[in-house]
Amino acid sequence: MGRTVLVLGAGIGGVVAAETLSRLLPARDRVIVVDRAERHVFPPSLLWLMVGARRQGDIGRPLERLARRGIEVHRGEVTRIDPQSVAAEVDGRRIDADAMVIALGAEYAPQAIPGLGEAGLCLYTLDGAAAIHAALERFDGGRLAILTAAPQYKCPAGPYEAALLAEDFLARKGVRERTEISFYAAEPAPMVVAGPEMGRAVRGLIEARGIRYHPEHQVTAADAASRSLRFANGTEASFDLLLYVPPHRAPAPVREAGLTNESGWVPVDRHTLQTRFANVYAIGDVTIIPLKMGRPLPKAGVFAHGEAEVVAHNLARDWRGTGKPRRFDGHGSCFIETGGGRAGMGSGDFYAEPLPRVTVRSPSVLWHAAKVLYEKYWLWSRF
Repeated sequence: MGRTVLVLGAGIGGVVAAETLSRLLPARDRVIVVDRAERHVFPPSLLWLMVGARRQGDIGRPLERLARRGIEVHRGEVTRIDPQSVAAEVDGRRIDADAMVIALGAEYAPQAIPGLGEAGLCLYTLDGAAAIHAALERFDGGRLAILTAAPQYKCPAGPYEAALLAEDFLARKGVRERTEISFYAAEPAPMVVAGPEMGRAVRGLIEARGIRYHPEHQVTAADAASRSLRFANGTEASFDLLLYVPPHRAPAPVREAGLTNESGWVPVDRHTLQTRFANVYAIGDVTIIPLKMGRPLPKAGVFAHGEAEVVAHNLARDWRGTGKPRRFDGHGSCFIETGGGRAGMGSGDFYAEPLPRVTVRSPSVLWHAAKVLYEKYWLWSRF
């Protein structure tokens, strides 16, 4: 009789875990994926949707296509997780498994900042990116504000890319000269965990384009009526259009299952992604992996992908009794879109001590082309 592995979430990590397991395990074993969405959306492409370089249909694929790989797709809301017995409830229906991979990602909580959701548009959702494109099309000059509402968030390069792409869009539209762009960062520097070289490089890109950079500005409230922001340091700012990265938190079923620690995220073994519960793993944005430097491993798709492969290979090895164990080593990279058909690249070893060792490569058309090719490869090869 076969065994069952249950994958909760069909983002980048969940898709990689499910497809790798389906490929490595014998046909008698079941691989079940659960997600509330009908379609998988490739998150890095939201930036292009924001500036009209993609349509919504371009950047996603139906999750039901995973069934062609022998994966059972259950569409529904994860309402409860029971890590002790390796089970979950989906819309109230219990699914038991022999192993579980939690890949539910981060939940967005704009409501944690009074007025934020009403005052601005979210950079990290499909609806938000589409609304931003419509707003930029209407924008005829004024004050554009980009905001990170908490010092740690997924895809650390994302809001900086958004600022550069928005600036490029407005320049091509012919309204840049009558637009003031300000970036209010809760963090002390761009992409702090990647080291000072990366921070200086990204800040340099921002300021070279005339974008005013305000670090250590923790927003405490936003007001849609007066189009204003208040910060913990006592300063205030006004805007005509506000784009924001909301605070993040682990989804409620994860928190309620006792899987999280004082950080609010799921602690895991940094090499195997095992939680404190037997046969229960967590990958991607829902996890926390402390680094020697005092900050956690960034929440990014590249790490979710690598973690998923490690978990899938090790689980298949345990069940089949053959093969070598794998360890997640903290290596990763990310593109940094700068507009004008160019992108930079940062890559390195984030488990290095005492600080991550990250190499920064200057923007070029080649890195942009590489990101475009990867987007197309991902959507073609996975679905």
